[in-house]
Amino acid sequence: MDQLAKAVGERIRHRRKARGLSQDDLALLSGIDRSYVGRIERGEVNITVEKLYLIARVLACEPATLLPEIQDTLE
Repeated sequence: MDQLAKAVGERIRHRRKARGLSQDDLALLSGIDRSYVGRIERGEVNITVEKLYLIARVLACEPATLLPEIQDTLE
């Protein structure tokens, strides 16, 4: 399952950078600790649904867009 956490983290990082936000910005705007945001992006933790929604709101996207396709995580 760590492949799933890494894939989610990569998608969050990509979207964050596309919006021109730093990890600090994302952390502050979402109310999530900055070091935890880093751990999410590196795939070191399994993100909760609640945090996924908080992050998606800041990134102005649907939470589902931060989830990878099934075939990307099963290989």
